[in-house]
Amino acid sequence: MSSTVYDAPTLEPGTLRVTPLGGLGEVGRNMTVFEYDGKLLIVDCGVLFPEEHQPGVDLILPDFEPIKNRLDDVVGIVLTHGHEDHIGAVPYLLKLKQDIPLIGSGLTLALIEAKLKEHRIKAYTLTVAEGQHEKLGPFDLEFIAVNHSIPDALAVAIRTPAGLVLATGDFKMDQLPLDGRLTDLRAFARLGEEGVDLFLVDSTNADVPGFTPLERSIGPVLDQVIGKAPRRVIVASFSSHVHRVQQVLDAAAAHGRRVALLGRSMVRNMTIAEDLGYLHVPDGVLIDYKKAQNLPDDQIVYMSTGSQGEPMAVLSRMANHEHAIEVGEGDTVILASSLIPGNENAVYRVIDGLTKLGATVVHKGNAKVHVSGHAAAGELLYCYNILKPKNVLPVHGEYRHLIANAKLAQDTGVPEGNTIIGENGTIIDLKNGVASVVGQLDLGFVYVDGSTVGEITEADLKDRRILGEEGFISVIVVVDAATGRIITGPEIHARGFAEDDTVFDSVKPKIAAALAESAQAGVRDTHALSQVVRRVIGRWVNQQLRRRPMIVPLVIEA
Repeated sequence: MSSTVYDAPTLEPGTLRVTPLGGLGEVGRNMTVFEYDGKLLIVDCGVLFPEEHQPGVDLILPDFEPIKNRLDDVVGIVLTHGHEDHIGAVPYLLKLKQDIPLIGSGLTLALIEAKLKEHRIKAYTLTVAEGQHEKLGPFDLEFIAVNHSIPDALAVAIRTPAGLVLATGDFKMDQLPLDGRLTDLRAFARLGEEGVDLFLVDSTNADVPGFTPLERSIGPVLDQVIGKAPRRVIVASFSSHVHRVQQVLDAAAAHGRRVALLGRSMVRNMTIAEDLGYLHVPDGVLIDYKKAQNLPDDQIVYMSTGSQGEPMAVLSRMANHEHAIEVGEGDTVILASSLIPGNENAVYRVIDGLTKLGATVVHKGNAKVHVSGHAAAGELLYCYNILKPKNVLPVHGEYRHLIANAKLAQDTGVPEGNTIIGENGTIIDLKNGVASVVGQLDLGFVYVDGSTVGEITEADLKDRRILGEEGFISVIVVVDAATGRIITGPEIHARGFAEDDTVFDSVKPKIAAALAESAQAGVRDTHALSQVVRRVIGRWVNQQLRRRPMIVPLVIEA
């Protein structure tokens, strides 16, 4: 579990405190807490997906410890858009206090409400739209349309007597968006005229020169790939990427194919998007997965989750022969998404597995089947020039992204001292147009592991890595309680070793000798005797087999 150390002065009257609890130095866990006059406003509350060195972990949450005892002071949680890295941790926060209001656009709230239903939580929600103003406690909020890879994304301007803050959420500046909803640069310019005291800005593509390509440039490529495919087409994308699903539906309809949605989250999210009018399904194109299996191979497109190589997602199961759809010669698989940093190896394993089965795999590396949802350097420069912010806090990105974003701000005239490279837990106070780092919280990772939240520690993950990489040895010895003499054993069993258990025959006399020596010295405590066994076999395995396995010694008195 996390440990939180406070190192910040008392908040002075008339000062706004800004504390990111996640999203800095990582792509995920986005969550920022704003404090003014004893009240807290939270912007986003997302999850981070585990990497290979975190085996068995399902999700990683922000560390709620700094606000756990102050949930009565929270006036609301503003959700900028419906992606998991911005809304996925909301159920876990609301389990601590269910009646915290959620504020967001129609689609964003519909997605989080569906998720909360699975956790049996009834949310208090306030639906907002671009151009709308809402007052929550001392925070005067204005919502601004921004373009992203999911519809209905919003930036939020936060006004307090301490100054004006603009948080972009995730955004880009697609000039021909599929839904016609542009990033509202006129509103940005108006805020710039008013004077932005602190700009929290998406950094994900800050190190990518130029401009993010248009979303609609993908449509013709998908149309061409689906049109040429000789057999089945399987498209993998994020389960919330409404625009991408729309393009697949349109391409399928154009080539006389039906589309079946695979994966619970994909079906749930697209049903919501269709009900709310964000997804327009051509007549007769969608078909139930079970019925789709009866169609000829050249008349079906499967739309699935699993574009990031997640172990249990549909595509991974197909690659491992663990899915009802058996991918084979002539099938076309399209990975219509970017790589989340850290997931590259898992994704390439899936690509290799599918290719081995005979499929043609189309991905970002060999075709234009994805564009990012995040502003590249050229778009960020436009924003800085329009807004002319006094202070900048790059958010949402790994360290290199934050640095690149700060450099762009400086190139447009923001003084270096006014660009803050923070990390999770950095405490920034804003007063009279001056933003200062005043402290640092020591935040941890909170792991969701099955039904447990926050119970798994770094030590547990280290044990799992050792088990996975070095193997496991158990040693059982029964000793006489009075004399310490061995009655039975040592019995040694190993898992994850190429060698037969007989390889340990030569170490058994060493264990017996060490226990006899301890017994002569008067040692009777079974825990102390277990440590003797651990040391002897650990040293032997390291020297003889060059391994450092997990060793579980068990000494039993009889």
